[in-house]
Amino acid sequence: YPQVTTLVNRIDWLGSFANEVPFILAAEKLMEIEAPPRAQWIRTVLFELSRIANISLFIGDMALHIGAMTAAFYAFRDREFVLNQIEAVTGGRFHPNFDRIGGLFDDIPKGWVADTKAAMAKLRDFCDEMDELVTGNEIFEARTRGIGVIPADIAQQFGLSGANLRASGVDWDLRRDMPVGLAWDKVDWKVWTHPDGDSFARFWVRIQEVREATKIVDQLLDGLPSGPIMAKVPRIIKVPEGEAWVATENPLGEMGYYVVSKGGLGPFRVKIRTASFNNVSIVPWLCRGVYVPDVVTILASLYFILGDIDR
Repeated sequence: YPQVTTLVNRIDWLGSFANEVPFILAAEKLMEIEAPPRAQWIRTVLFELSRIANISLFIGDMALHIGAMTAAFYAFRDREFVLNQIEAVTGGRFHPNFDRIGGLFDDIPKGWVADTKAAMAKLRDFCDEMDELVTGNEIFEARTRGIGVIPADIAQQFGLSGANLRASGVDWDLRRDMPVGLAWDKVDWKVWTHPDGDSFARFWVRIQEVREATKIVDQLLDGLPSGPIMAKVPRIIKVPEGEAWVATENPLGEMGYYVVSKGGLGPFRVKIRTASFNNVSIVPWLCRGVYVPDVVTILASLYFILGDIDR
């Protein structure tokens, strides 16, 4: 079981720590154990840092596809601040392999809280820059408003999740509506939606989500409890026979793990529900009859990772 996190890191490689969490939570559910509060809070912080690193790159990438090269440079520049903080704790920028059944591999280093809060301030400045450079740009608006409109009912029929669903006006976020084993319900934050369902709405919602994630991180760091980072678990993990399903609100949308155990040292079966597979399934419907240049805009606005599709 501990070796599985090495593999799932590579599903959505831009938000890799977030991939580990639902699998670990599913294993903990089968073992009927719970990570200590401090571990849960640090997990949530790292989860949100992965979200920021992932979505900030999307913001620059979508702008680049529409012709705004400067935004992409800014995204790579400011994402470094987040990756540096992830690396300072986990030792890895893209594949941390840091989560453990029952808690975490290690505690946060001295000075990390202050450095992370400084990084969050920089990312809020990044969002302001994107609003100034991109969101209010008349060319960007002309290329995105009314392009690739997904009505709320169609979004739900195709199983869209994450910002793609919320940009169609559906107020659904697993962090708020189905929190499990993490600390999102311990802080105040807002779920952002947009009524238009077009490419602009999907871009706008993601900018708000980066802003909101920085606020979540700041609040969690301010209230970080003391105590151990690991529960008492056997040295050799042997999960009891049974099955468990756990889903979390990952950077790309809903990621769920269905884990079946036969009582051995490794899972008998793992079925992974990723966001990108469902999010791109709407492309044939969405691109029917549109201009070729708008296909680029639509694909960029849906934001998917090929590893998240293939698993």
